Amino acid sequence: MKPEYDFSNAVKNPYAKNLKSKKVVTIRIDDESVDYFKQLSKEMNMPYQTLINLYLRDCVKTGRKPVLQW
Repeated sequence: MKPEYDFSNAVKNPYAKNLKSKKVVTIRIDDESVDYFKQLSKEMNMPYQTLINLYLRDCVKTGRKPVLQW
């Protein structure tokens, strides 16, 4: 690496404004659920955190609510 770089002619990334913001959160998920998404992620060849995020985003778009049974 160079000790110094010249960014005076740099151009901003035109696609950066289209990126969705993400938050880092800590949640508690049971082992069975994590194992399910990890196995599914191997089949789909994608990180399991991404897969969980896609599923949650789908729930938001469709208005899906959990079925609670105590």
